[in-house]
Amino acid sequence: MSQNTLPVGQAVIGVAVVIAIAIVLRGIRIIPQASAGVVERLGKYHRTLNAGLNMVIPGLDKVRRPLMDLREQVVSFPPQPVITADNLVVNIDTVVYFQVTKAKDATYEIVDYVQGIEQLVVTTLRNSVGGLDLEATLTSRDQINATLRGTLDEATSKWGVRVNRVELKAIEPPKSVQEAMEKQMRADREKRATILAAEGTKQSDILTAEGAKQSAILRAEGDAQATILKAQAEAQAVQKVFDAIHLANPNEQVLAYQYLQQLPAIANGTASKVWILPSELSGAAAQIAKALNPKY
Repeated sequence: MSQNTLPVGQAVIGVAVVIAIAIVLRGIRIIPQASAGVVERLGKYHRTLNAGLNMVIPGLDKVRRPLMDLREQVVSFPPQPVITADNLVVNIDTVVYFQVTKAKDATYEIVDYVQGIEQLVVTTLRNSVGGLDLEATLTSRDQINATLRGTLDEATSKWGVRVNRVELKAIEPPKSVQEAMEKQMRADREKRATILAAEGTKQSDILTAEGAKQSAILRAEGDAQATILKAQAEAQAVQKVFDAIHLANPNEQVLAYQYLQQLPAIANGTASKVWILPSELSGAAAQIAKALNPKY
């Protein structure tokens, strides 16, 4: 009797050990990095499993699937038609960068937080762009981005989601408006080109005139300087001749002879139409004759 009881007891213990090992193995949960698991005990939220090795109670605890991704996510929403203040329909497509910060709130506070973010983007865009005309809409991307980010971050905080950045990928006005804008841009470019060409011609004329003016001034200064130098040279020559004559102390005959030598030059002058012989001419001639003939 005791011999049969021993094997049965060992078998029961062995089965209990196997069951305990199976329970422990079933209770092990390994959560990957940048992920989180929401644990429900008897259908009610119990705790959040972080990355690494975790233990749960099989049969009582249940880990919701799929696991919550805690990495930053990027969602691109399709173009949304929005009416501007000047009653033009523009299509705006957006890109939202967000991150789940609380797995519990993202699981229980909203059914689908991505869809919720998309609807918030649509309504916020309509409210923001509805107060701007087309030109302001095209030039106010940063302002619209800031408005979207502030509204989304405030609304999604209770969902356990943080909106990091919102970008407008494209703002597409109607084709008729695009064609009109292209024509206006071409006209503006042609206008700027014409203005630049006119300014270039004007600047060229100004520089040419300035160059001619400077050239005339320099030429006149050169002529004046040459005249001054020539006059100074002639004055110096006359002074040297005067000094030489003064040092030589010539007599009256030599002076009379030099006077007679200058008479042809005076007669050949272009400005001399009528000239009168000075009274000194007879005296000079007499001096020369006396010098040639002492007996005279």
